[in-house]
Amino acid sequence: MSDIISRRGFITGAGTVLGAAAFAAPARAAAGPIAPGAHVSALVIGTGYGGAVAALRLAQAGVDVHMIEMGMAWDTPGSDGKIFCNTREPDYRSYWLRTRTKAPLNYFLGFPIDRDIPRHTGVLDAEEFGGITVYQGRGVGGGSLVNGGMAVTPKRENFGSVLPSVNADEMYNVYYPRANAGLGVATIDPAWFDTTPYYQYGRVGRKHAQRSGFPFVFVPDVYDWDYMKQEEAGTVTKSALAGEILYGNNHGKKTLQKTYLARAKATGRVTISPLHKVTSVAPASGGRYTVTIEQIDTTGNVTTTKTVTADRVFFAAGSVGTSKLLVRLKATGVLPSLNGEVGKGWGDNGNVMCGRANHLWDPTGSLQSAIPCCGIDNWAAGGAFAEVAPLPTGIETFASFYLSITRNPNRAQFSWNAAAGKVELNWQTAWKQPSIAMAKTIFDKINSKEGTIYRTDLFGVYKIWGDHLTYHPLGGAVLNKATDNYGRLHGYPGLYVIDGSLIPGNTTVNPFVTITALAERNIEQIIATDL
Repeated sequence: MSDIISRRGFITGAGTVLGAAAFAAPARAAAGPIAPGAHVSALVIGTGYGGAVAALRLAQAGVDVHMIEMGMAWDTPGSDGKIFCNTREPDYRSYWLRTRTKAPLNYFLGFPIDRDIPRHTGVLDAEEFGGITVYQGRGVGGGSLVNGGMAVTPKRENFGSVLPSVNADEMYNVYYPRANAGLGVATIDPAWFDTTPYYQYGRVGRKHAQRSGFPFVFVPDVYDWDYMKQEEAGTVTKSALAGEILYGNNHGKKTLQKTYLARAKATGRVTISPLHKVTSVAPASGGRYTVTIEQIDTTGNVTTTKTVTADRVFFAAGSVGTSKLLVRLKATGVLPSLNGEVGKGWGDNGNVMCGRANHLWDPTGSLQSAIPCCGIDNWAAGGAFAEVAPLPTGIETFASFYLSITRNPNRAQFSWNAAAGKVELNWQTAWKQPSIAMAKTIFDKINSKEGTIYRTDLFGVYKIWGDHLTYHPLGGAVLNKATDNYGRLHGYPGLYVIDGSLIPGNTTVNPFVTITALAERNIEQIIATDL
């Protein structure tokens, strides 16, 4: 679907869905960071997929919205003229309040590749819990700033296991198409894929998959594919073809800044306060909520604490952020009536990584686009889908690299540790073993067919599996358990969850299209019945 059709048609459609109020009253949203003592109609915590959808639809319905974002705005270039730094040269912009990088793939040829950096409110958070590191985007646009942009709608037959209480017909007829249109989803031109040197690694992945009898699929993405073709032609500044992905993409990727958030701000009713962190949401008189917010500087120090009042609060801080906040507020007696499901049902979307060492006659290319566009589907037979991922080192590696999504059944729980004064997650690294077994249903077979071996130099010394991380945190405030079937938190009218914490641990594919579509479904119902 063309971007022009989707944008114009969709805005028109949303107006009819949400009523004439979308275009009625004049805009009143104030500029600048939120003021102490302010009163706002709707306060949205977070600017990722769920929050961006909520802000746009509320604004179109005539509601003033203020969004609170812990990370930076990412709208000002650094001294090099670029907003984001390159994957191969991480600097102060790369990590969230760390003094050393923590790359998902942190060894190469057996040597550690992490480096010291200045402490700064960088774009990628590697948040460490007991048994897992959770990678999250920090900044206006949330995870859309740092992910690979793979925009996948789950297969219809798998949806029942993803969101069992949600009407699949509505999702596939209305809300998935709406989300895909709003996000600007498109698929690579197969003819260009077949010829460009930048996807040689993808073609090698296809050959190996098909020779072992696995279905190979092109995966939609939110990258501007026409821009990427111009990158190859040398007529625009290289972005994906310059290895930009892990720490932000400067040009071609359609992040939320360019889609939902741009349209939300264009209503004149949406204001965003970057470098602000919500620490409390407490009931106030008149059915409102008192929200406590810390303003921080770029080294993470609190410069001001503000208290504001909101008629309604939407939790959209991501699976980890929302879950941690709700668990703490329940345990410390601020929101004691939240039910016992808060904090439960958290999963890693079955993420596990691995690399394979290919033969010298099977080079994957020194030129690699950083944007993945294809995958291997063994979900039905082996419980695994593997994204053929780039390894954009700038040199020939003779390696195929994969991020797998698996049917891992294990779920963790967030809980409040009063002695330590923090929320903890009880995930155990051993719980990744089912993911490894499912991923092996693909890669053991390919290695056997091709006469190849696993790479042992990417995640440590003689370590094959990247079982220490997730890019896809899900759950912790599960739909129809911690909330009702549309994200309303039990016990507190006017409090809503509208992000990935609603989804119980797995989406069978990359999750952000499902998070977006679910948010579209829920906010439509909330606007129709609660406002």
